[in-house]
Amino acid sequence: MKIKDSIVYQSFIKQFTQGHERSLRAKRNIISSLLIKGSSIIISFVTLPLVLNYIDASSYGIWLTLGSMVGWFAFFDIGLTQGLRNRFAVAKAEGNHELAQTYVSTTYAILSIVFFLVWIIFIVVNNFLDWSKILNVSSDLKPEVTILAIIVFTYFCFTFVLKIITTILTADQQPASSSLIDLTGQVLSMLIIIILVKTTEGSLVKLGFALCLSTVAVLLGANLFLFAGKYRRYRPMISKVDFSYTKYLLNLGVKFFIIQLAAIIQFQTAQIIIARNLGTSDVTSYHIVFKYFNILYMVSNIFLAPFWSASTEAYQKGDIQWIKNAIKRYNQLNLLLFAVSIIMLVFSKDFYRLWLGEGKVTILFSLSLWGFIYYNIMMFGAKYVFFLNGISALRIQFIASLISPFVYIPTALLLLTKFHLGAQALFIASVVANFNGYFLAPLQYHMVINKNKRGIWSK
Repeated sequence: MKIKDSIVYQSFIKQFTQGHERSLRAKRNIISSLLIKGSSIIISFVTLPLVLNYIDASSYGIWLTLGSMVGWFAFFDIGLTQGLRNRFAVAKAEGNHELAQTYVSTTYAILSIVFFLVWIIFIVVNNFLDWSKILNVSSDLKPEVTILAIIVFTYFCFTFVLKIITTILTADQQPASSSLIDLTGQVLSMLIIIILVKTTEGSLVKLGFALCLSTVAVLLGANLFLFAGKYRRYRPMISKVDFSYTKYLLNLGVKFFIIQLAAIIQFQTAQIIIARNLGTSDVTSYHIVFKYFNILYMVSNIFLAPFWSASTEAYQKGDIQWIKNAIKRYNQLNLLLFAVSIIMLVFSKDFYRLWLGEGKVTILFSLSLWGFIYYNIMMFGAKYVFFLNGISALRIQFIASLISPFVYIPTALLLLTKFHLGAQALFIASVVANFNGYFLAPLQYHMVINKNKRGIWSK
C-alpha cells in the first residue's frame, strides 16, 4: 500500500485541509512554528556553551544584567505595539486596509520619535554613570561595561522600532513568519560567535557588538522585504501618519502599557536583584534554569500564538463554541507538557552537565524545582490571558498589574535577605505575584464564556 493511500496519511491530510478556516490557519502556523521554534531552541542551546567558552560565567552575567536594565526602557512603548496588534487585526478583518495602514504608519512614527529622543538622553546621561558600581563588579571593568551599555542601548532602540513588523505578522495570524525572523537572527548570531571564538580573545564589547548588529540587520531586512511585498498595502508612509489615531491605539495601549510595565518589573528586575544581592555568577545560574524550562513555554506559545488574534475574530463573530474547543485543547496540551516537565526536572542535573560541561556553572536542584513550578503555572494561565487580550478584556488584568509589582519585589527581597534562599527566591516571588494568570484570568474567562457575564468581566 502506498503511503498516500493509508488511513493515517489521509487522516493527517484531512486535519490540515478540512474544517473551520480559522482552525486550519492556526494548525498550519503551529506546524510551521514547531519546525522554526524547534530549530530556534536547538540553536539557543548550542550558542550558550559557545558564549561561556568565549567569556566566563561572571562576564556573561554582566551581559544579562545589563540587558535587563536596558529592557526597562521598553515602558516608553506605552503599550502602542499591543494596541496596534488588536486594532490592526480588527481593521484587516473588516477589510479597512487604509485604516490598518494608518495604524501602522502612526505607530512607526510615534515610536521612532520617542526612541530617538530616549537614545539622545541616554547617550548624555551615560557619561555620568558608573556601571561598575551599578552592576556590582570590579572597577577595572568600568570602561568596557560603559561601552557595552552604549552598544546594547542603541541596539534596543533600533530593535524596538523595527520589531513592529513582527507585531503585524502576529496580528495577521502569521506567528510562524515572526518566529522565522527571530530564527534568522539567531543563526547569524551563532555564526558570528563561532568566528569570535576561533579568531579573538574573550571580550564583552566584541560579543555585544556582534550580537546586536546581527539582530538589527535581520530586522531591517525583514522590514524592507515584507513592506515591499506581502504587506505593501500596509507599508508605513509619512502621508499616512495621523496622530489623531493615537488615542485609538492608546485606549487599549495604556492598559497594555501598565500590564507590560508589571511584566518588565518582574522579568527585567530579576537579574538585577540577583546581581546586586548575590553576584553576576548567580545571574548566569538563574538564566540557565530559566532558559532550560523556557523550552516548554516556547512550545506552549507555538500552539498559543495564533489564539490571540483568532480569539479577536471568533469573539467578534460570536463563535463561542470555537473558543471553548480551543481552550479544551490547550488544557490537554498543558497536561502533556506537565508530564514532560517532570522528566526534565528529574534529569536536569545530568542535562546541565552534558550541555555546559563539568563544573562550568553550579546549579542547585531547588533552583530547578522552582523553575519547574514557575513555568507550569505560566503555561496554565497563558491561554486565558491570551483569550482576554484578544477580546480586549483588560480591566481586571490591568488592576492586577498595578498590584503585582508590590507583591513581587518585597517578596523577592524578603526571601533573599531574611531567608537566604538564593536565586530561587526570584522564581518563588514570581509565582506569588502571578495571581492573575492562575486565578483571576481563568475566573474571568469562565464568567465571559460560560456565564455570558458583561460589565467588568468583559472590559
